[in-house]
Amino acid sequence: MSAHRLRTTVVGSYPIPEWLAVTPTQQAVLDATKVVFQTQELAGIDVVADGELYRFDVNHPDTNGMIDYFVRPMAGIRANLTRAEIEDFHRRSGMDFRAEPAGVVEGAIGEGTLNIPRDYRRSRACTHSPMKFTLTGPHMLSKTLVDRHYGSVTELAWVLGRVLAAQVAEIDPDVIQIDEANITGHPEEGQWAADAINLVLDAATKAKEKGVHLCFGNYGGQSIQKGHWKRLIEFMNRLKCDHVVFEFAYRGYEELEDLKRDLDPRIGIGLGVIDVKVNTVETPELVARRIEQGVKIVGADRIKWVHPDCGFWMLRRTVTDRKIVALVKGRDLYLAAGS
Repeated sequence: MSAHRLRTTVVGSYPIPEWLAVTPTQQAVLDATKVVFQTQELAGIDVVADGELYRFDVNHPDTNGMIDYFVRPMAGIRANLTRAEIEDFHRRSGMDFRAEPAGVVEGAIGEGTLNIPRDYRRSRACTHSPMKFTLTGPHMLSKTLVDRHYGSVTELAWVLGRVLAAQVAEIDPDVIQIDEANITGHPEEGQWAADAINLVLDAATKAKEKGVHLCFGNYGGQSIQKGHWKRLIEFMNRLKCDHVVFEFAYRGYEELEDLKRDLDPRIGIGLGVIDVKVNTVETPELVARRIEQGVKIVGADRIKWVHPDCGFWMLRRTVTDRKIVALVKGRDLYLAAGS
């Protein structure tokens, strides 16, 4: 196996530098983005990400802007909430990790002032390395809204997918990645979720490679969703992506047997080998063993990427940076052992 066939990357987010939170100017965002890129470049990461700082909002540091950045600028969505609307949201199952909905859909949704191409170009200008760009998918976004207009979460997700699709059609990252952290606990929603996600994937014609990140949530080191990868096979096989970015280091690798048997061979596997739910920094030897374990189950040709289980935003920078270094050294150790 050659190095270019087993690439390293990160899932997306990076801990917000403390100085950025103190001075959240546009120049500070650019400076922080360059630091995040260079941290990965110095470690040897093959495809770097901007730490999702393109959507940094000092008023939403605890969610890394993963929802609010996308829905609040959209036309047809009201951000100011009544007490009744918040209570209505609390009655939903599976959304306890949010204190409030992201907004209320009152009319036809449009892009409004959302401008992903502008923010992508700002990050792209901060590095010459191959770059991944991440965005939250339409299933996750639809689940965080109170709908007073469409009357169907299926239609709501479809409309959100169309808005995102129009924007990603203009950007050209080396890898585009759609993040979906709610579908893992709701496999029964897989068909309509995949349809909405595919709208975005189909539109990303300028991206060299398309990925979907699936995890069971990471809020304060806790999983939010319950379930098993095997229940998501039908959903994943519908996705028009090149690879899926999987959480495995935290969960263990036994479920790879289900992917080997039933996941469409056209879909490459991104193998999580760094646990983001703990502060313990993996040794390169442990990372290499995790890669070896995954390869023994599904074969070397199926694993295209190695990466953390999820984003790093809940960890401290000192821990994150060492985990990034361990990821690359562990990949290199694995490859050296097989050469």
